Amino acid sequence: MNILLWHVHGSWTTSFVQGKHRYLVPVNDARDEWGRGRARTFAWPPTAEEVDVSKLTDDDVDVVILQRPEELERVAHLRAPRIYVEHNTPKGDVPNTRHPMADRDDLVIAHVTHFNELFWDCGGTRTTVIEHGVVEPAVRWNGELDRFAVVTNEPVRRNRVTGTDLMPRFAAVAPLDVYGMGVAGLRLDRVAVHDDPPQAAMHAEIARRRAYLHLCRWTSLGLSLIEAMQIGMPVLALATTEAIAAVPPDAGVLSTRVDTLVEAARGLIDEPAPAGLLGDRARQVALARYGLDRFLADWDRLVEEETCA
Repeated sequence: MNILLWHVHGSWTTSFVQGKHRYLVPVNDARDEWGRGRARTFAWPPTAEEVDVSKLTDDDVDVVILQRPEELERVAHLRAPRIYVEHNTPKGDVPNTRHPMADRDDLVIAHVTHFNELFWDCGGTRTTVIEHGVVEPAVRWNGELDRFAVVTNEPVRRNRVTGTDLMPRFAAVAPLDVYGMGVAGLRLDRVAVHDDPPQAAMHAEIARRRAYLHLCRWTSLGLSLIEAMQIGMPVLALATTEAIAAVPPDAGVLSTRVDTLVEAARGLIDEPAPAGLLGDRARQVALARYGLDRFLADWDRLVEEETCA
């Protein structure tokens, strides 16, 4: 099938385009948010092709994957079925936040977590959940460095959302390495930043850190958390949103009490042996629940059988 989708979330799209279809990815000269084209720091197959969306016709597109409300007007000239992927937790008057695609009969909303489906008010619009799946990282954890890894985007602007204000408490235990987009402006003691590295290089580096910190208060479910678990890293995470379902107790330490996580972090630095046991279980869980084959099969079912049949 020919599937049109914008390059919005790099990690999620990297998994999505690994399927058996042809993926049409809008591009423009500026390569801005409306035309990023193919990824430059992720590995995408040749079946992901750059296109000028304004020149596409009904013969070119079998289904449209929407990820932002504004995309609707950009595909108004196409009659293909639409699926709206909701990546984010609701903002505003939670839990009464109305979804921008609420009460529609011309599309389906595909949430990436059950938490999102629970908290968004989608009215009468049909919804489903297709949990994340990730391309298994090639590296394995060794934890040789007495440091912690964090992967996040725009931690300065988002601050409390991404748990940036909590980083100093963990940096007092051991230095932090923060990877992601928009991290260059982060200025904290004992915190080193690595702005938007290639994915494979980032995986190789975080695998050398003792543990992975997931400090997000209010985000859907970071794919970097799943990737870290598949690498075999022990996880220290806030017990919020979908993290409590993704990380069972024997695969990491979860708590809403930050002191508990700081104490656990100190323990992993002082006594590295338990980290390996947590990491082994984290890898086992993440491979079973967030494997790429399951993710692509779920999407094939939704696209081929439930939407376009």
